[in-house]
Amino acid sequence: MRGIHRFRQRTRHLCHLFVLLRAVVVGLFFLAGCGSQEDSQDTSKPTAFVASVPTYLETGDLDAILSRGYLRVLSPPRSDVNYLPRQGSPDDMANRLLEELATDLNVKLVRIRVDNHSDLLSAVLKGEGDVIVAQLTITPERQSHIDFTVPVAIVREQLVTRESDANLKRPSDLKGRTIVVRKSSTFWQTAQQLKKQHPGITVQEAPEHLDTEQILDRVARGRYDVSIADNDLMRTVVTYRSDLRTAFDVTDEQPVAWGIRPNSPALLDTLNTFLSAAKLTHSRPTLSTDDFVNIKQHGVLRVLTRNNPATYFLWRGELLGFEYELSRHFANTHHLRMEMVVPPSRQDLIPWLLEGKGDVIAASMTIAPELKAEGVDFSRSYFETSEIVVSRAEEQEDHLKGLQDLAGRTVVVRRSSSYWLTLEALQKQGIELELAAAPEEFETEEIIARVAEGEYDLTVADSHLLDIELTWRDDIRAAFPLGGTKHHGWVVRDANSELLKTINTFLKKTYRGVFYNLTVQKYFANERDIRRHVEHRASRSGELSPYDELVKQYAEQYGFDWRLIVAQMYQESRFNPDARSWAGAVGLMQVLPRTAKGLGFQDIRSPKKGIHAGVKYLNWVRNRFEPELPVKDRMWFTLAAYNVGQGHVLDARRVARQQGLNPNRWFGNVERAIPLLSKRKFSRKARHGYCRCSEPVKYVREIKQRYEAYVQATGP
Repeated sequence: MRGIHRFRQRTRHLCHLFVLLRAVVVGLFFLAGCGSQEDSQDTSKPTAFVASVPTYLETGDLDAILSRGYLRVLSPPRSDVNYLPRQGSPDDMANRLLEELATDLNVKLVRIRVDNHSDLLSAVLKGEGDVIVAQLTITPERQSHIDFTVPVAIVREQLVTRESDANLKRPSDLKGRTIVVRKSSTFWQTAQQLKKQHPGITVQEAPEHLDTEQILDRVARGRYDVSIADNDLMRTVVTYRSDLRTAFDVTDEQPVAWGIRPNSPALLDTLNTFLSAAKLTHSRPTLSTDDFVNIKQHGVLRVLTRNNPATYFLWRGELLGFEYELSRHFANTHHLRMEMVVPPSRQDLIPWLLEGKGDVIAASMTIAPELKAEGVDFSRSYFETSEIVVSRAEEQEDHLKGLQDLAGRTVVVRRSSSYWLTLEALQKQGIELELAAAPEEFETEEIIARVAEGEYDLTVADSHLLDIELTWRDDIRAAFPLGGTKHHGWVVRDANSELLKTINTFLKKTYRGVFYNLTVQKYFANERDIRRHVEHRASRSGELSPYDELVKQYAEQYGFDWRLIVAQMYQESRFNPDARSWAGAVGLMQVLPRTAKGLGFQDIRSPKKGIHAGVKYLNWVRNRFEPELPVKDRMWFTLAAYNVGQGHVLDARRVARQQGLNPNRWFGNVERAIPLLSKRKFSRKARHGYCRCSEPVKYVREIKQRYEAYVQATGP
């Protein structure tokens, strides 16, 4: 957008001016950024990390912020737990804006989490942070303490209850009920007003360290009666859980904004210019069939996709997926923010596109000209694949060598898939196979899993999807291909010719280029694990690894048994300091470079720094779990979260509770629940989405077994 471009130019000029001024006024000033954690108030507290920064108080305006080189963002507790956005969200939008703002200002973005929501205003006034980024409703009381930017959203507060609670339809129905909200929130004033208007309502104070979603989770579980939430948060919540519902609105529309210290006119002007250019309060309607010109005006591209290992998923807190990265590259090329939209089933992709719930489908769809009759167009091809028959591993090779061997066999695929059309064509050619429909909500990998388990006879999968599965499991095999090469394309409405033209230009330029080739290799060419098929045993001298002394040093520093760390290191890298995973994790402890930088490590290639970063990160993960957990179980949860991300473990604990298992015990309980997150029935209702969660089960068990062997070998 021209407005954003002009703003960026203006900001760069402003940055150059301040650089010149501080060179004249304060000389060569340098601030070392080597603090241990981003939340510099207490290094034992769990924080998210984007950059590390030492503790300091700063109450100056924009020039002081630019001089230090950091933009410190104050955020509520726990808001750093990454999740899988399915239809946009306030947090996701704020994160993208902050990253863009930091880039424009040429500063490092630092997130500082407060202990309690009530601490946000005092923290910014003390100079512990520069800007509050939270769902802050603009109120006269707050305006007497801090300044607000232009609104970033317009929201309504809504009364939220359990899905099964059908008795709440209007405010008068709240008589005898208890509303639970934080006292520092505007929800508290709203609840008090309801109590005044409708006697008989009780208002209960929620702990200040809980965020709104945690409060809503307690409502869903019956621990709290009802609560209040903003409608934009509820729009996100209902995409992944069905046990909550909005009863009714309790306020009219009201603005929410970011907050800063008073007497910071340059910072306020810069933020307002930036946010105004982003046109946040003029967001697109829920249903929109705009072509590319209007998409550019709104600045948001809505991408319809699926939550699976080939398209879009969450891993160790990182949003990943081939289609996700390709779509993001397209959006970035055109200076657009991107919203990922995940319909309930694959069958809903085209209907949602036609209804205007998204702008483009990027979901590994095979180009099918016959779908043009439904009102859609495919882009040019950007990926080639083959359709492969999949059987159980024990199936004898000479039983399945070609098409004739399908006679009398049952092949299970989704009716809406291109596989169905291929198999129907084979039936018409005289191949006497039985064609059975899988549930439309099943992703291909779930159908493959059912073949492996013997529930289904055979299925068909695209070769790239099967390649992914074969790197994780050895209970299936590729039998033979069906026909020739298939081509994938993105899908748009046939009326959006300008969007189609823009996409085709992008795909033509990107296809087989450096970005494309690296992304394909990342997801479909590399080994998905670092198995070396070697066995390691403790030597007679008691040495477990070449790095025992380093491990002992950092294990003691952070309070771990060093033998457990060695057992984990072996699981991660087989003691190979040059190991590198498919997602870019490196070194002995397989830490992502971005995570390492957040912990204060710019380079973790050396064994010493790699081990230190891994143990420090393990400690950070451990601190994410409540200390009330049994000590051993807290450790097993920590290892599982290190492997797959804390969010998936939190989802698994919720599933365990729903399944009548103990959410505070790993073995025999949560370890039984977490694999369910690979099934669509459970992943679609999980905050963090799909997870190939047989991996953390194996990961924890093997580390435990190796650790116990190490203890035996080395003594108490």
